[in-house]
Amino acid sequence: MSLGEITYNNGHWNIVCEPHVRTKLKRLFPEIDQRAGDLSSLSDNEENCRDLLWFLDRYPMKVDRMDYMTKRSEFHVEQENQVAALLNFRNPPNDFELAFPARDYQKIAATLAIIKKGVLVADDLGLGKTVTGICLLAIANNLPALVVTMSHLVSQWENEINRFAPLLKTHALKTGKTYDLIVKTRKKGCDDKLPDVIICNYHKLHGWSDVLSGLVPLVIFDEAQELRRHESNKYAAAKHIAGKANLVMGLSATPIYNQGHEFFNVIDCIRPRALGTRPEFLREWCGDGESIKDPRAFGEYLRREGLMIRRTRKEVGRELPPIIKIPQYVDCDSSKLDSIKGAAVELAKIILANQQQSVGAAFHAAQEFNIMMRQATGIAKAPYVAEFVRMLLESGEKVILFGWHREVYNIWLERLYDFKPVMYTGTESAKQKDAAKNAFIYGESQLMIVSLRSGAGLDGLQSVCWTVVKGELDYSPAVHDQCIGRAARDGQENTVMAHYLISENGSDPIIADILGIKRGQIEGVINPNDDLIEHLEVDPGYIKRLASDYLTRAGVSFDGNR
Repeated sequence: MSLGEITYNNGHWNIVCEPHVRTKLKRLFPEIDQRAGDLSSLSDNEENCRDLLWFLDRYPMKVDRMDYMTKRSEFHVEQENQVAALLNFRNPPNDFELAFPARDYQKIAATLAIIKKGVLVADDLGLGKTVTGICLLAIANNLPALVVTMSHLVSQWENEINRFAPLLKTHALKTGKTYDLIVKTRKKGCDDKLPDVIICNYHKLHGWSDVLSGLVPLVIFDEAQELRRHESNKYAAAKHIAGKANLVMGLSATPIYNQGHEFFNVIDCIRPRALGTRPEFLREWCGDGESIKDPRAFGEYLRREGLMIRRTRKEVGRELPPIIKIPQYVDCDSSKLDSIKGAAVELAKIILANQQQSVGAAFHAAQEFNIMMRQATGIAKAPYVAEFVRMLLESGEKVILFGWHREVYNIWLERLYDFKPVMYTGTESAKQKDAAKNAFIYGESQLMIVSLRSGAGLDGLQSVCWTVVKGELDYSPAVHDQCIGRAARDGQENTVMAHYLISENGSDPIIADILGIKRGQIEGVINPNDDLIEHLEVDPGYIKRLASDYLTRAGVSFDGNR
């Protein structure tokens, strides 16, 4: 007895069945549109085919492409068994011929990518995700391959490929406009050929999408969090190119930042339709909003399906020397804070006003107040930060100094000029950043000044530096962890000392409280964040706390009514 019919149409299974069966179907498949209607639709992927066959065992229906559905289901079972055997160490990973051998955990991630044809490698900071990607470059059938990365990491990828796979010819795309990629050779008997590895930054990708689509069997997306916004041209290009590739790998220790639904964009580019369609994903995992309801459960699902692999230092047996966080209180020039007092008091009052009609004004006031307070605090303590850093430098240490405001950088540059500081912020070009990195590593400079939210993926500093100084503070603990990760990486042989320089006035006391940094606190190794979502922003209520604290310190009474 048939209780309905399932037909295949343009990548979807359309299901028409008895009302009581439809009710059960919607209950068991939350990704299906829950609104009333005779037709239910479910996207076609291996997992859904397997689940539909399971459902048909209980509620028989006619299926117009039963053989296709059965093969897709069997493929899912086979992949599931292979993934479980690999991750539970029952089957050894593939071997990859590199100039320096990859570690077992890197081989496991590369082998998982081969099994699933697409995987997100979200290992902890500093575990060598670049080498994991290079493992796939060692397979001849994967060439020519495409590596997509941040502008300032292009040369780093070239260097790492030359180190681990020196026989491969790399080419970094010079412009967003297309040109002939064929490498001309003058050697007799040698054919002209494409480079083995094409390296492109995300900004140039859109111009090359038609050329690279179908040309490259392997695509590696470094810092894959760049794929989180599906409205962008670079995402459209990435999706187009990845859709024609045989194998795709994403690399990112912080795959999403704010809204959990961004994870759909990342995974759907790496492994198309593995999470179904966007509406299906939102219904199943996000409910009424766009944030994932249960990030831990979602993470477990991704791991079980082999769509993501995420290991900590402890899990791979590669624990780095401990990281010690040291809060250090420094003086500040109170006149710099006094100079903004009048404007700051008025903005604080707007932020704390209770009147409903002031919501819009409060939003703009909060932005302006936050910028004003953080900049004034940074400038007020900048000379004292410079003196603290000078003490470290004069003892022979190399120092990575993190800040945010250009005016603060200028003070540091002037006061620490004799140590030949180099800059790695949002202002420098990729070429200038590369030069700064080399000057710091090879001894020309003892001090590198880095923006708090720059330097994603920056590697190599751990070979010469284990001293990190936070000259300005960011509200997000994740940002600080990423900054520390510039020194606390695989290959670091010393204890990393992270100094948080905190003023008793301005915005620092509130930010330090949000970060959980207390006077006298010494913290050991950073515990990896188990959640998938990296919260680079915090509850906007912190601005009200900052405003209230400021008025209290300024001796201004305010009841919130205007």
